[in-house]
Amino acid sequence: MKQLFNYTALVLAIILFSSCDKNFESFEESDSYQDIPSDIATITSESLPGQILLKWVVPADSNYYFVRVNYYDHLTEKDVYKVASVHADSLLIDNTRAKYGDYDFTFQTYNRNNQGGEPTSIKAKSGKAIATQTITTFKIELTADQLSTNNQEPSEGPIANLVDGDVNSFFHTRWSSPQIPMPQYIEVKLNEPHQVFQFYYQNRNGSQVGAEILEVQISNDGQTWESLTTIDVGLPSGSKAEYTSEIFQPANSFTYFRYNVLQTYGSRNYFNMAEFALYDVVIDIYDPEL
Repeated sequence: MKQLFNYTALVLAIILFSSCDKNFESFEESDSYQDIPSDIATITSESLPGQILLKWVVPADSNYYFVRVNYYDHLTEKDVYKVASVHADSLLIDNTRAKYGDYDFTFQTYNRNNQGGEPTSIKAKSGKAIATQTITTFKIELTADQLSTNNQEPSEGPIANLVDGDVNSFFHTRWSSPQIPMPQYIEVKLNEPHQVFQFYYQNRNGSQVGAEILEVQISNDGQTWESLTTIDVGLPSGSKAEYTSEIFQPANSFTYFRYNVLQTYGSRNYFNMAEFALYDVVIDIYDPEL
């Protein structure tokens, strides 16, 4: 009986000690939570495009749980804040603008009981937000009577084939005698002025002879021509190969266009082509700093 009593007393003692130990741990933990949180040090900023990167040094003896960064968001016109843990030493602020000048940031550390430390403020600037552009193309509907050339082959390949939608038909400049040297061209008379544009073509399906060096020309009367560029790299030489030009933005509008071949692959005195097209181009630019 005495042995049973001693065993029961021992169990009760262990339970009481365990309970006291837990309470002690809870007291210690709670006490540490109530310490005034330490401050972060050496706060700096970096201006990025449409962003501000905030950086700081976490003290070796830091006892805070998180840091709260308050600032005014000019885009939403609201006071906002972001939170970073004790393990972080930087915070990226998105959707900022250089046009707003200084941003005021207030840093404050907190312990687990949401007790705040001493606030610290800095000023920082955003880099310019990047402008974006949207490009939309519209095919210009061309008819055969708008097309002409200075060297049509009489036996085959009429120029009307360039706009018939058939990649197996083709246009051909004169290969029969008498041949004439380059340059040889495709000319387009437009029904209305155009300005920002690009062109497209597809090589003939088989027996392809295409431009190796090409001049792009525009005019408003079909007599006086402005050369926009000479293309001497990147033009396709293979059968059925396709080419889409860069976007051209001449200073003035035009009503005539020339695809002027200066030299072909193989240095022939003729060239051919399956399909040709012109496109109006609309470029919409959004600048978030305006």
